[in-house]
Amino acid sequence: MRQPPSIDSFGAGGFRVSGLWRPGSLLVLDDHPQDWRPSRLEDVTAEDFATVITAGTAVSEFVLLGTGATQALPPPEVRAVLRASGLGLEFMSTPNAARTYGVLISQGRRPALALISV
Repeated sequence: MRQPPSIDSFGAGGFRVSGLWRPGSLLVLDDHPQDWRPSRLEDVTAEDFATVITAGTAVSEFVLLGTGATQALPPPEVRAVLRASGLGLEFMSTPNAARTYGVLISQGRRPALALISV
């Protein structure tokens, strides 16, 4: 039975995921939370999505990217590599992405979640 992690809270440079504090940025792929390298949107590269692309659409419907405290356009190379891999990209501020993720998993959806800490 699928048990996606919940994003219980965020702020102070990290996330409370299913009751456990995780400092820094966060990637949730195939319902498994893990540390994610970028600390600012400007630091995000296509390589930061390598595991998401390798897993492909069998694991994730699309990528939900939290861009930090405010919504901003991800770098062109990131958009291009995700598009080329067949994965859609939705981006919004990290607070909005964390809340949207909760709604999506409650509907049984399977996004890959990439959140820059706030």
